[in-house]
Amino acid sequence: MPVTTTVVQPRQWNDSVAALGTVQARESVIVTAKVSETVQRVHFDSGDEVAAGKVLVTLSGNQQQATLQAAEAARIEADQQYLRGQELAAQQLIARASLDTLRATRDAARASVAEMRANIGDRTIRAPFAGLLGLRQVSPGTLVTPGTPIATLDDIGAVYVDFPVPETQLSRATPGQRVFGRAAAWPDQPFEGVVQTIDARIDPDSRAVVVRGAFDNPERRLRPGMLVQVSLQQTTRDALMIPELAVVQVGRDTFVYRVREDETVEQLPVVVGVRGEGLAEIVEGLEPGTRIVVDGVGKLRPGMQIVEGSVQEARAQQAEPPAVAPGGPQ
Repeated sequence: MPVTTTVVQPRQWNDSVAALGTVQARESVIVTAKVSETVQRVHFDSGDEVAAGKVLVTLSGNQQQATLQAAEAARIEADQQYLRGQELAAQQLIARASLDTLRATRDAARASVAEMRANIGDRTIRAPFAGLLGLRQVSPGTLVTPGTPIATLDDIGAVYVDFPVPETQLSRATPGQRVFGRAAAWPDQPFEGVVQTIDARIDPDSRAVVVRGAFDNPERRLRPGMLVQVSLQQTTRDALMIPELAVVQVGRDTFVYRVREDETVEQLPVVVGVRGEGLAEIVEGLEPGTRIVVDGVGKLRPGMQIVEGSVQEARAQQAEPPAVAPGGPQ
């Protein structure tokens, strides 16, 4: 039987945890209004990058301006009345209780002015942080109410990638660990980040924990909601890795074919660890320096004679149908 063989030797191996992650903005908000009012002016365009505190939308506030002017006039009058009361109280011409009443009136007038100014301030919508605006959802004259979306604002100079890790591999994830990602939109550009935090809870349905990786994103290529293939790198270690083709699984039995000195083969039970990149780790049952069969295991039986051939010969022999015995079906 033509086969290909290899001599098992330890090699350096990196146990990477692969997962699919979703990009999250470092800061993200839907800009809305606090009051019901019509839009007077829009100060941005879709896709603008804005600084923190920049005015985005101005709402109409004529009624509030008029009310503020009346409150200001009342405050000025209350201040003057209180000053005159202080002078009269110093001359003992009015009772101390009357001065306390004037002081309370003045304080109430000042509070009313502050309230009106805050009300007017709610009609000027500003960017809460620096970031990239999404599509504009309003125009001048639009009636907005609390909760009406005006635009999205995302800080994507740096982003998070949240990805699930099975609880069986939780010990492989630690804060500060390097993590690599690839996005379908940029197949030739790898992204590198670090594990920032690990969720405190494990999902009881999926038995996985969410790990958050932090990625620098100076070119704004990673966008919120984007799917990223994530690889969580582990410390390199020595492992006994063999081609996965050499591992034979029959029911619950797992074994490889070991080549003896007389070029015959025997089954050797093994225990398989991690798999990846077409390789399988043997954690028990196989010693370094053992010669095993790689290609052509499909038709091997214990005690069969083998001959070293090419990969093509081994696979062609394995693909051939079994011969029909003499006197069998025609």
